[in-house]
Amino acid sequence: MLNSVNINKTVKSINDLNRKLVLKGKYKTLKIMEVCGTHTMAIARYGIEQLLPENISLISGPGCPVCVTPIKEIDIIIEMIRKHEITVFTFGDLMRVPGTYSSLYTERSRGKKIKICYSPSDALDYAESNPAIKVVFIAIGFETTAPLTAILVKRTHNKGIKNFFIFSVHKTVPNSLEALLSDKQINIGGFLLPGHVSAIIGSKPYSIIPKKYKLPCVIGGFEPLQILLSIYNILNQIKNGVPSVEIQYRSVVKPEGNPVAVKNIYDVFEPVDSGWRGLGTIPSSGLSLKGPYKKFDAKMKFPVGKIISREPPGCICGDVLKGIKKPVECKNFAKTCNPSSPLGACMVSSEGACAAFFKYYRNSYNYHTGKSKP
Repeated sequence: MLNSVNINKTVKSINDLNRKLVLKGKYKTLKIMEVCGTHTMAIARYGIEQLLPENISLISGPGCPVCVTPIKEIDIIIEMIRKHEITVFTFGDLMRVPGTYSSLYTERSRGKKIKICYSPSDALDYAESNPAIKVVFIAIGFETTAPLTAILVKRTHNKGIKNFFIFSVHKTVPNSLEALLSDKQINIGGFLLPGHVSAIIGSKPYSIIPKKYKLPCVIGGFEPLQILLSIYNILNQIKNGVPSVEIQYRSVVKPEGNPVAVKNIYDVFEPVDSGWRGLGTIPSSGLSLKGPYKKFDAKMKFPVGKIISREPPGCICGDVLKGIKKPVECKNFAKTCNPSSPLGACMVSSEGACAAFFKYYRNSYNYHTGKSKP
């Protein structure tokens, strides 16, 4: 009861403050981008957008690591499996992401050695128990999961294991946000920043957003009240005219983040230019093994020839990841593209915007307001 009372009070505060800001000419409409895929799912699950004024909309960003992995990386992994005698470990979501001509799920059905793991250590344990088998772990995720991969690589190195390799598609979040802001198609009025990533890197890496682009940012938690408070804090920054990186999720996120986890990442990895689905190549936004750890790089150990990739015809996943379009604007949404038969990664991943819309909005979307119906 207390939480519902607080939610109602916060919704009223958002409406009151929004009305004042509109009257003062601060904005007519406001788009707030939630960067994290977990936020996207929570917003859909709890109907958060339905509680907001009609002129405030929430748009999804590139916060799903499976979704932003470019199709070329999927094609390279598939070609590697076909060309080399290896056993591949991956998380479940990546299995069904379509490549240009196949998927990991399809390749496994054809007899290729592809295993789903629930922890990266499962892959290393298997390699250690089977020294004659070359094992490749597909390391995917943002700063949240990169420390685990780094510890795994250090353990491999220290134990002298020679049959375990990493295919890194790790990416880092802050540079992708600046790439978004340089795209003139996107009209972002503020950011709801990711709680999990920020628990690792802290608030400082986002500081360029308020300094250079004068946009408010709030690092938010994932409960309904936390999300609504984050939105109110964004409006409050607009009212005061002092954009900053504010931490609402204080129980988990500290300004300095987790220095030990960050150190582990950069002990093992170095920043490299990296391709993002929909955003193209973003400088220094990927992580590649460095120094003595390069010998565990699957891309170097198991090379493939030239790969020509293409996106599925009619798939607008790239525009969804940039916040330019909503999933329901895709002509294939819930028709030829659905969770049972996905055209693109955004319909596959449990953090994908298309999957969220399919699960929670497909029968209740108001095309006039651009929101789900109450």
